[in-house]
Amino acid sequence: MVRYLWASPTTLLGLALALMALHRGRVLAVGGVLEVSGPLVRWALRHLVPLRGGAIAITLGHVVLGRDARALDETRAHERVHVRQYERWGPLFVPAYVAASIWAVMRGGHFYFDNAFEREAMSAGPCLDARDCSAVRDGGRGRHLQRR
Repeated sequence: MVRYLWASPTTLLGLALALMALHRGRVLAVGGVLEVSGPLVRWALRHLVPLRGGAIAITLGHVVLGRDARALDETRAHERVHVRQYERWGPLFVPAYVAASIWAVMRGGHFYFDNAFEREAMSAGPCLDARDCSAVRDGGRGRHLQRR
């Protein structure tokens, strides 16, 4: 119960965004996490996430927004690492994530691929385009994605 309360500030934001799924979308509870998908969620992930091509899923506390059911299935392991990070860091997670991105850039890395939180999650499974990419770094530097 404490882990839900600690992560609740960001979960509330996730729940507000989950309202996008009410129009032709899907909301499921899977292992204590709400998984949300639908046309409006897909549009938001493609156009509002600052990654080339957007994201196929994003975690906000105990809410995971995904482009569709397949994206949620394929990124579940990766996104569950982020859920555990929110449970650990609570309301400090978003500022810590931003700081980790800034630190990565200051060290000459990529704001996403070299972010310590993402690197931890990448070890669990794919995070970007699950259809043809696995987020595997080549030795920590160089190419950001290894194509299958």
